[in-house]
Amino acid sequence: MKEKFIEKIYAGWLAKIIGIRLGAPVESWTYEKIRTVYGTVDGYLADYHEFAADDDSNGPLFFLRALEDCKNSYDIKARDVAEALLNYAPYEHGFFWWGGYGVSTEHTAYLNLRHGIPAPRSGSIEQNGATAAEQIGGQIFIDTWGLVTPGNPDLAVKYAKEAASVTHDGNGVYGGMFVAACISFAFVETDILAIIEKGLSFLPSQCEYVRAVRVVMDFWEKEKNDWRACVAYIHANFGYDKYPGVCHIIPNIAVMILSLLYGNGDFSRTIQICTMCGWDTDCNAGNVAAIMGVRGGLDAIERKWREPVHDFLACSSVIGSLNIMDIPYGASYIAGLAYKIAGEEPPVPWNAIFRERMDSCHFEYPGSTHAIRMKVYDSASGRYEIREGMLLNTEEEAYTGSRSLKCVCKPVQRGDEVMIFKKTYYRPEDFHDSRYDPAFTPLLYPGQTLHCAVMAAEGGKGARGRLYVHGGNNSTYYYGGWIGLEPGKWELLSWEIPEMEGELLDEAGVCFLTGEADEVDAFSCYIDDLYYEGKPDYTIDFAEEREEIWPGLHREISQFTRLKGMLSLREGRLHLSCSDFGEAYTGGWNWTDYEVCGYLTPYTEGSHMIQARVQGGMRSYAFGLLRGGKAGLLKNCGKYEILIRKDFFWELRKEYRLVIKVKGKDIRVEIDGILVGEYRDEEDAYEYGSVGVAVRDGGHCSLRKMCIAPVQ
Repeated sequence: MKEKFIEKIYAGWLAKIIGIRLGAPVESWTYEKIRTVYGTVDGYLADYHEFAADDDSNGPLFFLRALEDCKNSYDIKARDVAEALLNYAPYEHGFFWWGGYGVSTEHTAYLNLRHGIPAPRSGSIEQNGATAAEQIGGQIFIDTWGLVTPGNPDLAVKYAKEAASVTHDGNGVYGGMFVAACISFAFVETDILAIIEKGLSFLPSQCEYVRAVRVVMDFWEKEKNDWRACVAYIHANFGYDKYPGVCHIIPNIAVMILSLLYGNGDFSRTIQICTMCGWDTDCNAGNVAAIMGVRGGLDAIERKWREPVHDFLACSSVIGSLNIMDIPYGASYIAGLAYKIAGEEPPVPWNAIFRERMDSCHFEYPGSTHAIRMKVYDSASGRYEIREGMLLNTEEEAYTGSRSLKCVCKPVQRGDEVMIFKKTYYRPEDFHDSRYDPAFTPLLYPGQTLHCAVMAAEGGKGARGRLYVHGGNNSTYYYGGWIGLEPGKWELLSWEIPEMEGELLDEAGVCFLTGEADEVDAFSCYIDDLYYEGKPDYTIDFAEEREEIWPGLHREISQFTRLKGMLSLREGRLHLSCSDFGEAYTGGWNWTDYEVCGYLTPYTEGSHMIQARVQGGMRSYAFGLLRGGKAGLLKNCGKYEILIRKDFFWELRKEYRLVIKVKGKDIRVEIDGILVGEYRDEEDAYEYGSVGVAVRDGGHCSLRKMCIAPVQ
């Protein structure tokens, strides 16, 4: 695989997010309404504080994880993508549009899978009818299958066909195959017509999808100067009134082809035209942006599109620490998989990034910022302020690799503290809206070690630096020790964050104390390789947590995501109940060996458990009080299997201290300090995952505290 493809993968993924963000404010608007309200679209239509989660990015990222999860040497089938859907999507909330069975294609397929109808029948015309099967979702969730197979459209089409068939069929699957092929081929081809023809070459020549594309191409050949005339032609011949359902794929591919042709190879013009055409604007602009981003690379994407995005992406899976994701992380995950599929080793420094520090802030992608922020503590007023500044990806200096982030802030004076940081948790007030119900767990925890390489620029004589975190529950800053900085010399700062109770870390970074000059001046520094590692050591005290209130009916409990069930806070306790089963998760997705302790009270008959190594709704261990006067350890492999079960008479409304210790393949479980059992999982053991609480059989329980600690 060519090394230049790594940057193109980043460009394609970044472009996808740009297209979604551009089209989102006018999603489902008509061409006429957009023209009346906005006239010409030449930039973002909404000034988002942070852009909340979107189905167009959720699906591509989390369905792609089937490649790793299936363990079939990357030879995935529809059933593997179906498992990823069930594993990572919350049950009937967030992630994508839950419009009802027979109305929303994805909702229909999801419920089919949940009730035992396997993929690809779950998305088939045979099962659901042509109307549901041929809506737009078959192509809007597909971009990553083209990104992960750069220059190999045959493989992209193979993957896309399997993935799209989980939820779609007919033209719905053809759309996925087409878009994936175009993206993959754009790595090695720049001619737009050639890219379109390559995509069409994989489809049945007589299908409606190909007919629509060919007709638009024929119109463009005759009238290349008036894209609005082409819009009128599409409305007359391929409008929404010609096809059934909420959002059919055919009208939308017609305007996508229009924008690719009339954009004349220009990234900005292509996504602007695509948005002005109306209909499913975020989906369409996202797809064509991904094609054009790969085709033209980062140089084709203007700063006006990149800067507001600031490398940040929110998601709404059930794994909360994967829902705070910067765009370089997504690109590196895709590129790392691409190298594995190709059977090749990535070059330096990418090999270490893909293997060891996927979620680090390494700045190796040109222009990347990893959503880093900057503020100043004003020593005179005692306030934190946002001042004039610049965060610039640069090749001037680097601790590792070839790039770092240059940070310039002004004005500053002696005694001011310049804070360069990454948000490690987000709350509703950080966002413009509540698209697709995002929920988060922190990226960083007490007990872990924070690292960052720093350098004071020339002229920063006397500057000092220290690592810090901010606790959002107690509104408190916690600091490591000061280190003197020699201008022009890199220093690697490391700090083990102390164990904490009832705290939630929502910010982590470097605090710089400006140098010796008394006059008002600018402060300049470089940072590189901001990352964290190690074992968590902390306690969640539910008296300190809060209900997070988003717009509309969206409510979450801080630092938890919910698969299913009713989750609430009452009198300092976390309550979970459900008519059948309910689960809620917290903690890092990649934790390995640890001990989790939950102070749990059951209120009804049923089963009441804490969880360890949660990898989603289909993979976890659970231990606790089982119906019928039992205690047991269970393993979720799509359905729960009992590993240990013993008699244990438990009482309603009595608190029990439940403990799971996981170390390697070994699991030890206790209740109130008494050993219930030990188990060694020799068959496909779960090696990592977060923690959680679960009820089954219509249970209702509460937790007063959860303690997570390294295994002794």
